Order: sequence, then structure tokens, then C-alpha cells
Amino acid sequence: MAQRNAIFPANRHALYAEHGYSAAIKSGDLLFVSGQVGSRSDGSPEPDFEAQVRLAFANLEATLKAGGCTLDDIVDVTTFHTDPENQFETIMKVKGDVFPKAPYPNWTAIGVNWLAGFDFEIKVIARVPD
Repeated sequence: MAQRNAIFPANRHALYAEHGYSAAIKSGDLLFVSGQVGSRSDGSPEPDFEAQVRLAFANLEATLKAGGCTLDDIVDVTTFHTDPENQFETIMKVKGDVFPKAPYPNWTAIGVNWLAGFDFEIKVIARVPD
């Protein structure tokens, strides 16, 4: 059975300790990244929505890097949105900047009514390169 190893980015934010979870778990050749939000270093949400989404992706990239991966290694994405209808255009704009060309990863978007003060969250599974 593959070992389960906790992964944290270099500048971990306060939410990991506050809520008791790992940024990612590496198991075999897969990296399972917990939901990343647009949190500042003190764990508070970035108030501007587009900036919050961009910060969530920056936090995701830092976690991927800590696990030996990049955005190109992502195979599956799940995002959570507090107001999908009104947020869709902004999210698609940022998504296009982050993933500018095919092949794109799988993507599932889910509307939710609560994200602990945040409006966007992204979790991924990535394959760790050899």
C-alpha cells in the first residue's frame, strides 16, 4: 500500500492549522490537493472576487509545487461557487488565463451556499511526474 504523505506549501496560510487539514496528500504517483481558497496569509478572504479567484489559483500552484507538480500535471478539477450564475464570467476569464490551451483537465463546478467566508474554492488531483 502506498504511503500517505502530507504536503504543505512554503508559506502555509493559517487556515491549515485553524481547521486541521493538510494542503495536499501525496499517495503513490497522485497528489490530492485540498480545496484552495483565495486566502491571505492570515487566513482571511481576499475581498475582491476576481482577486480571490486568482489568489486561490496562486495558492493551488504553491501547493502543487510543494508536491512536485505544476498546473500541467492536473488531471481532475472540482470548483465550488457561492453564486455560480453571477460569478461564471469572472471564473471563466481566470480559468482561461490559467489553462490557456488544450488539453484541459476534467472540470466539475458545483454551486454551494457556504464556503466559510469565501466565494470560490478549487480542489484538484494531479499526477506526480516521474
